[in-house]
Amino acid sequence: MSSHNLKVIKRFNHLQSELDAAYHEMSMTLGMSDSAMIILYTIYEEGESCLLQDICRRSGLSKQTLNSALRKLEAEGTVCLRPTGTRNKNVCLTEEGKLLAERTAGRMIKAENEIFDAWSQADVQKHLELTERFLRDFKEKTKIMKTGGEP
Repeated sequence: MSSHNLKVIKRFNHLQSELDAAYHEMSMTLGMSDSAMIILYTIYEEGESCLLQDICRRSGLSKQTLNSALRKLEAEGTVCLRPTGTRNKNVCLTEEGKLLAERTAGRMIKAENEIFDAWSQADVQKHLELTERFLRDFKEKTKIMKTGGEP
């Protein structure tokens, strides 16, 4: 690996870690665990409810962590789970949960929107295009690695 690429990867990883830390700090400031915030954020973004499998897919949380956080949110009266068929559940915000989501995930989404609103449309589009390109290329490399090949 070239020294230039090593520096790029280190910077990329540093920025990714700093972004994760900033979201963690925001969650803590708002009195939420990371997993609870991710769940509320995902539901809030969808409206008032979201399929459990969609939360699992979009959050990146393990099933165990997700279920543990959901049980806690359910015990606190923030969410309720409703069966939708035989294999899935809909996670719904209670009235109390809607207020909590507005005060937490809603504020986080507002901050994100304000940042993107301050950027030019060209910068937003470029950021999204490059992020999508990196994700697509990374998934392709991991697919090759899963089959025993070299990236």
